[in-house]
Amino acid sequence: MSKKIGDVILDVKNISLRFGGVKALTDISFNVREHEVRAIIGPNGAGKSSMLNCINGVYAPQEGSITFRGQTFDHMDSHQVATMGIARTFQNLALFKGMSVLDNIMTGRNLHMKSNILMQALRIGPAEREEIQHREKVERIIDFLEIQAHRKTPVGQLPYGLQKRVDLGRALAMEPQVLLLDEPMAGMNVEEKQDMCRFILDVNEEFGTTIVLIEHDMGVVMDISDRVVVLDYGKKIGDGTPDEVRTNEEVISAYLGTSH
Repeated sequence: MSKKIGDVILDVKNISLRFGGVKALTDISFNVREHEVRAIIGPNGAGKSSMLNCINGVYAPQEGSITFRGQTFDHMDSHQVATMGIARTFQNLALFKGMSVLDNIMTGRNLHMKSNILMQALRIGPAEREEIQHREKVERIIDFLEIQAHRKTPVGQLPYGLQKRVDLGRALAMEPQVLLLDEPMAGMNVEEKQDMCRFILDVNEEFGTTIVLIEHDMGVVMDISDRVVVLDYGKKIGDGTPDEVRTNEEVISAYLGTSH
């Protein structure tokens, strides 16, 4: 069954980013279509994480624009990005290690909570009802990610692969339209990678979530992506289907270290 890829939901145009005299990104343009898995690949230091940081408002590029669902921004604001429906996982896990799996994923619901912090803390009236509703959504995510047995476990006690799954769960709890995944399989063994691939494809198919993915494992990228954009030294050197990118001479030479 082939899935239906929609119209462009995210359009990155001519983005350039500098830190002092160092060019991190130079004139990068690409788009992301609704419901696709879009990979960003490239050797170390290619500018992949910098690109995600521009999309989710951590960095403000000096040039270019980003259009999300028809609204164009010179630079995105982190809170605004989240409220518009873009969520992000991080290469280095930013989880609350002493808190349980359930509580970590609950933090992803904060955007959707209407009661104030005090009411939430005291769990009075509407805040308690609201928390019950949010908890039900979180329990569904826990079931979906097959981590029911660890619901009450402090995240810091879990193996790395499961911590990565909790990080994905927290992002899913935000109910994003676009999910940015920064090396979701870094440091995983083969079995953990296979599990994570399955969850990413399920999120894409069952929730209809658009996914933008940075990943070093080329086999994974070629297996699960609809389109791939390739960066090298902050410049775009390839863009297309996995097959097109796989046979692109410039991409091959960049990965084999012969382009410079």
